[in-house]
Amino acid sequence: MDGPGEQARGRRLPLAPRPLDQPHPSRLPLTHPDRERILAAHAAALAAGEAGYPDPGTGLFVLTAGFLARRGTCCGRGCRHCPYLDDPVPPVG
Repeated sequence: MDGPGEQARGRRLPLAPRPLDQPHPSRLPLTHPDRERILAAHAAALAAGEAGYPDPGTGLFVLTAGFLARRGTCCGRGCRHCPYLDDPVPPVG
């Protein structure tokens, strides 16, 4: 059985009812030790129109919500700043 990400992959979904500068609620906990640095890096990348930013803790490249929204579909990979629906996507058919 596929998980919610598999069900959403490549499908056009509505954007979640939250600003693009707010991370997906289940993917950046309020208690994350780098939360403020992550939010600042994301905000700077959004303002500059960049596709992403290096994660302050790991150095890995993280896509911004703006880039993901412009792409128009959910990739289903659990992106930190996924701008699509917050709830799991129900199975198709």
